Amino acid sequence: MSCDHGLSRRAALFGLTASSTGAFAATKDAHPARRIPLDSDACILTPQSIEGPYYLDPRLVRSDIAEGRSGVPLRLRLRVIHAAACIAIHGARVDVWHADAQGLYSGYQGQGDTRKISTLGQAFLRGTQASDENGWATFETIYPGWYPGRATHIHFKVFLDERTLVTGQMYLVEAINEFVYGNIPAYGKRHQPREILNATDRIALDEDPQRLAFCAIKEERDRYVATLSVGVDRRAPRHSGGLGPIAGAGFLLPPPLRSLLGFGSTPNFADRVDALVPGARARP
Repeated sequence: MSCDHGLSRRAALFGLTASSTGAFAATKDAHPARRIPLDSDACILTPQSIEGPYYLDPRLVRSDIAEGRSGVPLRLRLRVIHAAACIAIHGARVDVWHADAQGLYSGYQGQGDTRKISTLGQAFLRGTQASDENGWATFETIYPGWYPGRATHIHFKVFLDERTLVTGQMYLVEAINEFVYGNIPAYGKRHQPREILNATDRIALDEDPQRLAFCAIKEERDRYVATLSVGVDRRAPRHSGGLGPIAGAGFLLPPPLRSLLGFGSTPNFADRVDALVPGARARP
C-alpha cells in the first residue's frame, strides 16, 4: 500500500473546511479486471483488520462524503488490485468511513470524549464508490480526528459481488497528525489528551506488525491527498471475510521535510510549522 498526503498547509493553519462537491454515480456491477502496468510492491495482499463498532451502510454512492464537517480537506484515493494476478479490478465496491475532527462517527449514540453525543440519523464521512477501469475509487473528505483508545485511522471495505474481499484500516503519518491536531481549530478543545499514537495502538501493532497500512502523504495546493493500494484476492469465497494485505509499506517524505518533521532531528516548533506552511512562523 501507499498513501500520499496533500494539504494547502497555509489553508490548514487557518482551519480550512472541506467543501461540498457533486458526487458521481458508481456502477453497480463488477467488471472484469484490467491488466495494467503496476509496481511489484503494489501486488501484495492487504492485512485484514477488525471492522470496529461503527460500520453502517447508509447506501450513499457518492464521492464527496464531508457533508460540510469542519476540518482540513483530504482527498482519499484507494486502488483495488487483484494481488495474485497483479491487475486492477474495475467495478469493485469500496466503502469508507471515519471519525470527524472531534472524533465523532455518524449514525451512533455515545460519541465524543464524554460519550454523551448522539449522531443517530446522520451519515457524514461515510460513502461508497465503484472502482474505475484502473481500479481507483476516490473520496473527498476531511482529515480524520482521533478518539480515545485509538490512533488516527480510516476504515474501508472492498466488496465484489457478494464477497467481502477485505476489511481494513488505514493509518496516517504521525507528524502530520501532530501538526493538524495542534494547530487547526476544528480539531482542538478536546476534553481528553491524545494518548494513543501509531506506535502504541494495539490494533495496529497486532494486525499490521509490518506497518503495511501506514500511509505516505502528498501535498496539493488546497488539500492533503492520501493514496492507498489495496491488494485483494478475487477468489475469496462468497460471504467470506476475505483476507487481503496492503501494498507498499512506509511513507514518502523528502529528506529535508523528514528532518524538519523530526525524523532524526529535534527541530523547534517554529521550524516545523514553517516546513508545513511555507512562510508561516509560530508566534509567541
